Amino acid sequence: MHNANSVTQATKTTEMAEILEQIARKVLKMGTLEARNADSLDFQEHAVWKIREALEAAYQAGAASAKR
Repeated sequence: MHNANSVTQATKTTEMAEILEQIARKVLKMGTLEARNADSLDFQEHAVWKIREALEAAYQAGAASAKR
């Protein structure tokens, strides 16, 4: 049986994964963060300013989450 804490943690983990996927799609133009076991799909080059933008978006999402 799940306790409320483990359900809350699972929900937060799911929310985090969804936010990271959204950032990857929007900022880095990546279709997924899942490994597809193909170098041409799993390794990509990105400009440092796009990586910074993605990291800033992740930081802001974390800060917003902490306020809730």
